[in-house]
Amino acid sequence: MIATDRDALVCDMAETYGLYDLWSLPVDTVATLACGLRDDSRIKLKLSGLATDTKTILLASAVDILSILVWAQTEDGQKNRNRPESIVEAITGQEQAKPVEGFDSVEEFEAARKRILEGCE
Repeated sequence: MIATDRDALVCDMAETYGLYDLWSLPVDTVATLACGLRDDSRIKLKLSGLATDTKTILLASAVDILSILVWAQTEDGQKNRNRPESIVEAITGQEQAKPVEGFDSVEEFEAARKRILEGCE
């Protein structure tokens, strides 16, 4: 943990345990206390590669889903325009899977397919 981000570990230990001088303690004690840190502590988030804690991501996901449901009932939603931006994407920096596109006729599908194939050449 120290090799990953020394400052984050020191900050977490000071916040959680009130320890400001880790080097005055035995190594096994520091290791035990470090393992006991919360899952949303700075160092554990960094080690797991997450931008934020799971609770925040779940709340943002719920807001994203609600936004899509509300948007789908609007005129823009019916015409698939002005889709709301994803909060989860903004937080994590990762792009979510794109929604499945539907077509009302074979002609619409073939026209979309043709546009995609022309863009690949």
